[in-house]
Amino acid sequence: MAQTDLQSALPSHTPPSSEAVDDLPFSGLRILDISQGIAGPYCAHILWQQGADVIKVDPPAGDWGRHVGVVRGEHSALSIAYNAGKRGVCIDAATDAGKALLFDLALRADIVVQNFRPQVAERLGVGYAALSARNPALVYVSISGYGAHGPYADHPASDSVMQADSGLMHTNRMADGSPRRIGMLLADAATGLYAAQAAAAALCRRFRSGAGAHVELSLFDACVALQANNILEYAIQGAVAAGPVSAPNGVFATSDGSLTLLALNNAQFGRLCRALDRPGWAQDARFADNASRMAHAAGLQDAVAAVLAGKSTAHWLGILQAHDVLHAPVRNYQQVLDHPLAAPQGTFQTVEQAGLGALPFAGIPAKGMRRAATAAPRVGEHTEAVLREYGVTPDKLAQWLETGIVRQASPLAGNATAGGTA
Repeated sequence: MAQTDLQSALPSHTPPSSEAVDDLPFSGLRILDISQGIAGPYCAHILWQQGADVIKVDPPAGDWGRHVGVVRGEHSALSIAYNAGKRGVCIDAATDAGKALLFDLALRADIVVQNFRPQVAERLGVGYAALSARNPALVYVSISGYGAHGPYADHPASDSVMQADSGLMHTNRMADGSPRRIGMLLADAATGLYAAQAAAAALCRRFRSGAGAHVELSLFDACVALQANNILEYAIQGAVAAGPVSAPNGVFATSDGSLTLLALNNAQFGRLCRALDRPGWAQDARFADNASRMAHAAGLQDAVAAVLAGKSTAHWLGILQAHDVLHAPVRNYQQVLDHPLAAPQGTFQTVEQAGLGALPFAGIPAKGMRRAATAAPRVGEHTEAVLREYGVTPDKLAQWLETGIVRQASPLAGNATAGGTA
């Protein structure tokens, strides 16, 4: 099908508005999210939380992030976390007609987000040059592992690969120097955060000048930026020993759990001595300042551990708080969900995800700048509804569905609204 036919089927689109999002900063903005996995989807999701209308495009097999980690049906925890609230459209961009449809949807967007390897978007017909030539105001976000140029441009990348290659595993090394992966998708999530901030900055400039932008980020650069302080420490001092920078400092067992405790300066160490009823430590020459305490860290750590082991976590929390000592209990995720601050601060929202029920959702922490979380879409859940909004005729839509150019998710059993607008 010719591109001009698709263009005639897709008139200018104004996204639906809602009183709930009218006051949010990106209300009325249209985002086409053709990315997969984490970094790109998280970037688009953050902008959704702040009011944007986000169309999530899945290939027929679905975003690969749907099949990674804890998976239930068409969703993983990953796909819910980074796609909640978006509207899902399924397009087979391996076909010429699918490419043309994707191009036309991209032309209607204020922001396009993609995180393919370099040149993949161009092969799909939705590279920055092609789109910006038709829409100079477009903000186009490209996220890749190592950037579009240089000897690593075509190298495969993942969160674990990037944690190793950018120094994150090194900075999280064990005391014996063994590198250790950080136990979350930090490289991907941090890149998504940087990408959302950069997209917002590009929008700010567009509001002033009318000019769009090509926002380019790599996971490698994002991970290095995240470690600016550590890298400066290395440049100033050379190799820095693994482990804490003060003593006492660490995780200590209590009689029924564990807590983290530390003192960064003499005043804090004095308060700790009083809290643990060990006033003699404050007068001990071995502990006169942090340098001295670090020189005798092993003995000091053992002494603190022996005191804390004798009482419960609750006992120590009360005493340490009363003495203004830096501390916290080591919580598991259930304890985090039950944290005394979570409910009054609205830390968690509730997402009603079909087939999974009510799930806790941690949105962006700027609570006055986010909307209520809603479910992540299934593959093609809103295809028909979105394309009808864009003015596609019933006959044209039926033809695309029949030929597999687009796909609509089947209604869920007992859910008459499945496939409607979110």
